[in-house]
Amino acid sequence: MESSSEYAGRTGGYLPPQAPGYAGAPEPYAPPEDPPAAAEPDQPKPWWRRGIGALAALAFLIFKFGAKFKALALLLPKVKLFSTSASALVSVAAYALIFTWKFAIGFVVLLFIHEMGHVWQLRREGIEASAPMFVPFLGAFVAMKEMPKDAAAEARVGLAGPVLGAIACLVPVALWQATGEEFWQALAYVGFLLNLFNLLPVLPLDGGRAMAALSPWLWVVGFVMLIAAAFIFPGPILLIIVIFGGIETYRRFKARKSPESQRYNEVTPRTRLAVAAVYLGLVIALGAGMAATYLDRDLGDARSNGGQSVAAAVSASD
Repeated sequence: MESSSEYAGRTGGYLPPQAPGYAGAPEPYAPPEDPPAAAEPDQPKPWWRRGIGALAALAFLIFKFGAKFKALALLLPKVKLFSTSASALVSVAAYALIFTWKFAIGFVVLLFIHEMGHVWQLRREGIEASAPMFVPFLGAFVAMKEMPKDAAAEARVGLAGPVLGAIACLVPVALWQATGEEFWQALAYVGFLLNLFNLLPVLPLDGGRAMAALSPWLWVVGFVMLIAAAFIFPGPILLIIVIFGGIETYRRFKARKSPESQRYNEVTPRTRLAVAAVYLGLVIALGAGMAATYLDRDLGDARSNGGQSVAAAVSASD
């Protein structure tokens, strides 16, 4: 039998006969442990951080697939599924979810006339252009196979859409005056608003195309104004324009001193004055048209009154 000293030397300490560790000895008392503290839930990231992350991801996708998107835009007119009539019908059906079929048809017709102004001027400049293609809730676009020869031609193409679109708005104005129906008044208001919005001096909108013949610095001014508008009137359309406009503005403003850009932006003072006069005249005329046809209605009347209050509806959705 081992002696106590041998045991102590081997274990590093003497254990009494009833100490824990001997066979049959009672288990030592251990106070109950406190339950583990519940893990604190992760605090949600601030909305602005989530927004920055989403914008960064979307910008990456646009940079990566931008060239493919342009190629697709040129191919769309050749695909029967995406013909002008088919895309127009899809847009009419989409807008009819918000307003009536009658109003949706009138709105798409005004869009079509606006885009045909671009097509007409592009062909006058000797540039092959597609028929208008409609994108529900985003408007319409025209695909061209090459850029205009200079900034003056680009400005003419950009302004041709609002010019023809403004003239088209006179039709519902005349019908409103002849019949007194608020439907035509609301349709005219939306037409004026559509063309005025496109005159924002931001690429790739029509106003940004016109600024090409005036000064590249106006793109920067317009882009700052657009960002301010996006914060005041947040919405997906403005967000998309901010992203595309920022990319295009940065690209063209950065290259403005290259020999190719300087040649492209050479505009005679007479042409510059004419572009400025047409642009300012359109802004004033369209603003006056909106003021004359404005309807004081709420969003709930948009469908019950046959889309007659679309003026207020558009203002609310912005």
